Amino acid sequence: MDMSSQRNLIHASPASEITQLAAQITAALVGTGPALGFGDISSVVAPKNIAIVVGTSGSTGISKEVAFTRENLIASAQASNAFIGAQPGARWSLLLPATHIAAVNVIIRSMEVGTLPVDLRNSEGNYPKVDFTSIVPTQLYRALNSDERLLHHLQSAKAVLVGGAALNPTLRSQAQSKGIKVVETYGMTETCGGCIYDGQAINGVEFALSPNGLVKIRGSVVANDYLNVPELFKKDEGWFISNDLGEIIDGKLHVLGRADDVIISGGENLSLTAIEATLSVRYPQIDFAAFAVSDPQWGQALHLAIVGEVNETEISHFLEAALGRIAKPKGIYRVESLPLLGIGKVDRVALLELVKYE
Repeated sequence: MDMSSQRNLIHASPASEITQLAAQITAALVGTGPALGFGDISSVVAPKNIAIVVGTSGSTGISKEVAFTRENLIASAQASNAFIGAQPGARWSLLLPATHIAAVNVIIRSMEVGTLPVDLRNSEGNYPKVDFTSIVPTQLYRALNSDERLLHHLQSAKAVLVGGAALNPTLRSQAQSKGIKVVETYGMTETCGGCIYDGQAINGVEFALSPNGLVKIRGSVVANDYLNVPELFKKDEGWFISNDLGEIIDGKLHVLGRADDVIISGGENLSLTAIEATLSVRYPQIDFAAFAVSDPQWGQALHLAIVGEVNETEISHFLEAALGRIAKPKGIYRVESLPLLGIGKVDRVALLELVKYE
């Protein structure tokens, strides 16, 4: 290995204070310090042009170290601030764990307007008023149903970026009716997080669909590579190809769900995302997750995990009436909370463990 083309890579502690994280990120970006790793990172060196590395397992369970240049990160921060109108002196709050690209983004966006974010990751006091913040749908749900401090905080902001997982239309409508100015973001770690805002590409970003309907993205925000498994990085002529199905209507991107969320049950295609969306409209106060279990009769059988109280027979009849006989769940499990993959996506593989012990 040619060490002259490498730089050291150190792991950022997620418990670090904002001032320390900001100083480390700044040094990584300008090149006066080592590259900085967030999340599940095992590498100790990176190419000289790489500033930040973020670990992500995605739905495959394979740990991937996503490598970003300074240009990727600054382009993302500047485009995000421009889209929402963040001016010099604007205040952000940090409500996300410092193990993911979303938290790194908040810090860099804030530094780009000459401030540091208000650290609310472990706050037990009152939340101050800020101009902007970034959350996942689970936090929005909590604000609307149980956390009045968080609700008031979100209501005070000029814009609340909501991403990391699909945002249910009913939840968005409820938030807007409470005066929360929601901006739904779409992206993945490989695109510096959210790069499509309310269906529109931020500056420097393009989106399109592959021949089989997968969303693909290219532009200044797309990461360089996977540091540890470069052979898995899916980039074609500059386009990063996601595993999400989408459609483009009137120039706006509508994400339909992950391609691997469509199962074949009894010879018919069934979308797990559609199951969850349908249930959330009927039962907006309940958390649901749909997952598939191998079954000798059905091939893949639909099962549900539920957080909250609801009549199981009623659920089955509702889904059958709404989506057909194939949508009637073959198993329903009550859980205290849904296992998450990252900061908002349901871990369907973990849900399979429920079946083993029933």
